[in-house]
Amino acid sequence: MKTLQKTLLALAAGSLMTVGAQAAVNYGNMAAQPYIGAKVGQYDLDGAKDKGTSYGVYGGAKFTPNFGVEAEYLTTSDEDFTNATEYSADTYGLYATADYAFPNTGGLYGKGRLGVAKNEVDVKGKVTGNDLTSGSETGVAGGLGLGFNVAPNASIEAMYNWYPSIENNVGEDLDASGVTLGAHLKF
Repeated sequence: MKTLQKTLLALAAGSLMTVGAQAAVNYGNMAAQPYIGAKVGQYDLDGAKDKGTSYGVYGGAKFTPNFGVEAEYLTTSDEDFTNATEYSADTYGLYATADYAFPNTGGLYGKGRLGVAKNEVDVKGKVTGNDLTSGSETGVAGGLGLGFNVAPNASIEAMYNWYPSIENNVGEDLDASGVTLGAHLKF
């Protein structure tokens, strides 16, 4: 990882933590509400023949009813990139989150998140299994979605996510995005 990328990640993480700490101070004795969950979905890489199945874990904390931080790790199944190659991806992210509870809906809310993520893609030959190319990019990532509080301590969320673009071996940027369905428990 390049020094600039490490610096940006450190600054982003520090900024997110500062925002969370400030929110906690502003809301007096209100403690942060941590949560942890799992998600499954579909990962779409431009130029790939097939979309991958993604699955992973995420967790975070809400410092106010509307704002918090979230971290996630997603990985994908091996899918066809071309007829002769296949790809897999790993994504690590740290995000600031904002929720909006829709009035009179019994627990429906909108969620947005914005932060930094590291997107790693490996392409291998199907026959040989040799690594042909791999790419890794750290940059701005985020998502928009809808959630529903099924109980006071449990929620489900459907989200559209976008991840940093990956540069392939001929210098083209391959955009990466996905949709996920997650469930989490609050403590």
